[in-house]
Amino acid sequence: MVQPYPETDASPLLFSDPTQQRYELIRPLLLDPARTAVQRAQETGSHPETVGRLTRRFAQQGMLGLVPATQEVRPARRQLRVPESVRQELQRLKGLYTGFGARELARIIFHTTMYRLTGQTVRRLWDRLPPTAPPPRPLLDYHSHPERSQARHEVITLYAQGWSKRSISQCLPVSRPTITRWITRFERDNSASLADKSSAPYTPARKVWLPVMLEIYHLQKRHPDAGGFRIWSLRGKTDLSVRTIERIMALNRQVYTDIPGTDALHASPAPPQPHPFKATVAHEYWFIDGRMMDFALQGHRWWSLIILDGYSRTMLAGAVAPAEASWVALTVLYTACQRYGLPVHLISDSGGAFISDAFEGVCTRLAIAHQTIVRTAGQSYMTLMETHFNIQRRLYDYQLALTRTPYEFDQAHQQFLALYNTTAHQGLLKERFASPIPLHVLGDSTGRLLPPQDLARKFAQALFVRTTNRYGCVTLHRSQF
Repeated sequence: MVQPYPETDASPLLFSDPTQQRYELIRPLLLDPARTAVQRAQETGSHPETVGRLTRRFAQQGMLGLVPATQEVRPARRQLRVPESVRQELQRLKGLYTGFGARELARIIFHTTMYRLTGQTVRRLWDRLPPTAPPPRPLLDYHSHPERSQARHEVITLYAQGWSKRSISQCLPVSRPTITRWITRFERDNSASLADKSSAPYTPARKVWLPVMLEIYHLQKRHPDAGGFRIWSLRGKTDLSVRTIERIMALNRQVYTDIPGTDALHASPAPPQPHPFKATVAHEYWFIDGRMMDFALQGHRWWSLIILDGYSRTMLAGAVAPAEASWVALTVLYTACQRYGLPVHLISDSGGAFISDAFEGVCTRLAIAHQTIVRTAGQSYMTLMETHFNIQRRLYDYQLALTRTPYEFDQAHQQFLALYNTTAHQGLLKERFASPIPLHVLGDSTGRLLPPQDLARKFAQALFVRTTNRYGCVTLHRSQF
């Protein structure tokens, strides 16, 4: 049972700091461990439990255990010691604009006060500055300067002091592309770039005038077959390049008609002539031709033979063979006649396969008007197969060159025919067909139809060399023994 505190003559502990007062309360117990909390409580007029609790807290936490709960303990920081000029400059900048970055502030402080600080130090100083009223701004609005050169000088000055383009744009209402343009001009032309310049396009001094053109014109009349470099050397001057001389010569040929060799330039263009074999309906004109491939198959360059309808531009049939022989041409013609009937005209070149007696005989028996053209006489434009073989070369020659056997080559060739017939044709598009796809234009139209037996009989002597009689036997001539 705790007895009431006896009266004591000990003077009270008079301290303004509660932590110091608590320490003085328990200090005799720390110096003399033999003493008890009850004895010290009687001496100071305190409760024994208070003395014991403070003693235990001091043993565990030291002086921090004696700090009252109402006080906040903060670790002491090292005071930042910077010159007063740095603080004043930061205060001035804070009154101008508050969106600076830490590194930007350190850069500005270094350029204005020659005092180097880190970004973290500048940021701590910036946060500790009191929010005072901004000082009167020495900077004017970009568009408020009496002279444009002064505004540009202000932009260059701020940028040289370490301001970023974003901060200049926010502090002086001016766009960042304008700031970039003025900085680029200043770096190139120094202070001369601050003055106003005309926005008219710069035109260099002309070197080619009428006297120079007349001089070259007279040289062209005396030397009509000379080229640009020869006229340049005959002129004996280096103020104009050879390419400029060639341009002047081309212009003179168009202007002056008395320069030899310019008659064709001044002649009126001939009116366009229609194609001699222009088809108006399907199966009116067929075109057949062969092309030697640009690659070798098993050491030999094979041929591609194709029949084309002149109206719909549809490739009716095609075959591949090691040579452009008459039997290959007849095979392709027979396949096309089986599928689509007989045409009215058949156009080919003067190749041996097409002027052979076998091929001509089949055309005669089928009543097909076969016409041949001579390529060496400038008649290559008359056959449409020239253009369509170029389509084959650009569209499918790569895939055809990947084949390794005749069977693969034939399969790839048939795939090309199917791909071509089902894709748009530029010629059909220019002629404004409803659909530019060859198979759509051809549709279900057919030529003159013959019964299969009659068609096979017409080709029998040329294509089917050996035929069986009614007994199923083959007749062999004496020359074959």
